[in-house]
Amino acid sequence: MSGATGMVAAGHQKTAEVGAEVLRAGGNAVDAAIAAMLASWVCEPLLTGPGAGGYMLVAGAGEEPALLDFFVAAPGHGAGDEHAPLEAVEVSFGDATQTFHYGAASCGVPGSPAGVAAAVERWGTLPLSELAAPAAQLAREGVPLNGPQAFVFEILGEILASTPAALDEFTRGGRPLALGEPFASPQLAETIERLGSDGAAPFYSGDIADATVAEAQQLGGLLDLADLAAYEVIAREPAAAEYRGRTILTNPPPSAGGVLLVLAFSRLQQLCPKGVPTNAQLLEVIDEIQALRTPQFTAGLIDPDFLRRFLAANLGSTTHISVIDDDGRACSVTCSNGEGSAVVVPGTGIHLNNMMGEQDLNPLGFFRAAPGQRMPSMMAPTVVLAADGTAELAIGSAGSNRIRSAILQVIVNLIDHGGEVQAAVNAPRLHSEGGMLFVEPGVALEGIDLGQRELVEFRAENLFFGGTQAVARDLQSGRCEGGGDPRRGGAAVGL
Repeated sequence: MSGATGMVAAGHQKTAEVGAEVLRAGGNAVDAAIAAMLASWVCEPLLTGPGAGGYMLVAGAGEEPALLDFFVAAPGHGAGDEHAPLEAVEVSFGDATQTFHYGAASCGVPGSPAGVAAAVERWGTLPLSELAAPAAQLAREGVPLNGPQAFVFEILGEILASTPAALDEFTRGGRPLALGEPFASPQLAETIERLGSDGAAPFYSGDIADATVAEAQQLGGLLDLADLAAYEVIAREPAAAEYRGRTILTNPPPSAGGVLLVLAFSRLQQLCPKGVPTNAQLLEVIDEIQALRTPQFTAGLIDPDFLRRFLAANLGSTTHISVIDDDGRACSVTCSNGEGSAVVVPGTGIHLNNMMGEQDLNPLGFFRAAPGQRMPSMMAPTVVLAADGTAELAIGSAGSNRIRSAILQVIVNLIDHGGEVQAAVNAPRLHSEGGMLFVEPGVALEGIDLGQRELVEFRAENLFFGGTQAVARDLQSGRCEGGGDPRRGGAAVGL
């Protein structure tokens, strides 16, 4: 979609519509992103929610660029360290599989309620109660599952069937909700309204906190009241890379994805100083940054000086919402509940995350993170600034380890190939990991040396390759265009 003065791209049509309506009502990009984020708790209920965590990057319109880190933290402030075992499930994406872990022991400290409240306090212009109202209404009325969401419910069916509370919240007659069937949750509606009226406090030291800890602990989790009380949103200076005369701002340490993305653009600029990078050059960069994600890399992320040293030495279940408002302010926010833990807090509709069971976030082994430590996510909300500091693009993606390769390829499609945002998002992708090269139909393999890799060719575009949502502003006309990723049912809505 193009020609608008403001634009929202999100992982669901209704999510994007809620954000766009806030822009029409006079809200700024952050107001719109928050309203859309709350709506995504209903429209994409297995990917995000009040039990999740994430990151928000804001830049442009004279704002000092800043990254709010409200990602999941490791539990363990309590005295005990006994917990139930992690449960494992192998999830099929059709042409590839991935093992995930869930259960009460997989629950980390959620950050989304605190992140929403902090963003409103720092940048918001509309009351949080007003921003929460559309999402609460959606939760009461129900949102029919579209194709991508029905697929997510299907592949996560084993997790949803593992506890009575998850069965009650997400299934119908013991089977996962299917295409066209509505997900509705009056309890989640009340929780969203409570966040709107009371802010984040009840989630971290009040009755909601008490209920959350009671449910997690009775099922064998480590989450404790002290973990919730100690949780804080952290404002960070974004990591930055220069590419084609632009500045790419993204998620800094202790997140892993942004660091690797910064290095990827720096390397690509060296490898292809001008012209359009080939798929072979993109693959070379993707392979290099994947190889750098060693145990030493992960352990070093908590060092405050890590980004500077790393770049100097190397020169460097998720949903996303991107917004640009008519003032030129860009907001890029990525949130994740993982695949969910199957721990649903009674009376609240809160489905707790399974980040302590995510192998991608625990490469050193499970339960190694110190209490309160942020998990090293691949999430990388990103804003591209033109040479004059104008926000030109807000972008981010879902997709676990595929996040960085998805963002890299879409930005290259836009900057180097040119054309419309939607076409850049739709273009086929590749990803290299674990000795395998994954490709969607239409990826040109000419010039690529497979070497020892196994080629995995998908038969159609697939949510395995991420869910990239992007909005861009034309620097000449000031008009916006957006692209929602069809792999995850994404949509873009403008003013």
